Amino acid sequence: MTPIASHITFFLQQNLPVERGASVNTSESYAYAFKLFFEYAGNRLKTKPSNLYLEQLNATLIVNFLNYLEEERGNGANSRNIRLAAIKSFMRFMEYRVPSALEQIQRIMAIPLKKTDVRLVKHLTVEEMQAILNAPDPSSRDGIRDRAMLYLCFAGGLRVSELIGLCLVDLNLQPQASILVRGKGRKERSLPLWKETTSVLRAWLAVRGNVLVPELFLNARGEHMTRSGFEYILRKHVHTARKQCTSLQMKRVSPHVLRHTCALTILQATKDLRKVSLWLGHANMQTTEIYTRADSSIKLEALESVVAPKMRSGRFKATDELIALLEKGSFMRSNKTLK
Repeated sequence: MTPIASHITFFLQQNLPVERGASVNTSESYAYAFKLFFEYAGNRLKTKPSNLYLEQLNATLIVNFLNYLEEERGNGANSRNIRLAAIKSFMRFMEYRVPSALEQIQRIMAIPLKKTDVRLVKHLTVEEMQAILNAPDPSSRDGIRDRAMLYLCFAGGLRVSELIGLCLVDLNLQPQASILVRGKGRKERSLPLWKETTSVLRAWLAVRGNVLVPELFLNARGEHMTRSGFEYILRKHVHTARKQCTSLQMKRVSPHVLRHTCALTILQATKDLRKVSLWLGHANMQTTEIYTRADSSIKLEALESVVAPKMRSGRFKATDELIALLEKGSFMRSNKTLK
């Protein structure tokens, strides 16, 4: 029997971040997936998670865990697939460490990903986005910070991890204002900034203070901003914006919705999908194509550029008996049945 604890520790602390160069976010996502899985397995097998053995983690147990995620935890197919991907990654790692478990691992690797619905991306209108940007109070320190974070998140199309991971040294205000963003897969991209974004960032830097923290944005305790901290800030200002823009009451606004809104704004302005892909830091164009389905203006251009086929003109000619029956009042007086 092969105890699992030492192997999962090496996988998360050495294999992922050092040998494979995975980001902190990837490592944290995998760790959370295994936390859920080992807690479930421990409950099912009546043992402590630290006492689990590799041989106990068979395909049947993993399929039952995936069903538990959907049926009891209410996770969607995307979340289910992310947890399964983490488990498969670990099992590929174990193939070389425990060759005797190869047959068991192959059964696990054969568990299919679940198909997911491809829905239109959620985004905001110009009026809705402006209402959110106007919500923070520019006369308070927190309001100045919140306004700068919202502007930069939208203007840069940033992921939450990218926004809260920005450091002071990543911001360059001279001669052309720009920001260095570190995205998924350790890919870096440099984004120019609007004058409005530069203005609100200058205002934040003026009140930020000389805090010995490298991150650009800080919380109320002078520490670096967290994901949950920014999500709370966004929810608070969306609640305020709903009083001025009633259409927001029907929408659920997450940080990623701001990213989608930025992408569609760029696409509508440039009609160039490659520019959107470069701006968002996508690894391939297929990821960016989701925005073409949401932008109706592109489909309208296609419609207007095609000459519609001519339709043969004609008129339906009714029989005399039918016309007589349909004359005003005659169908009420006649008992005759047409054949």
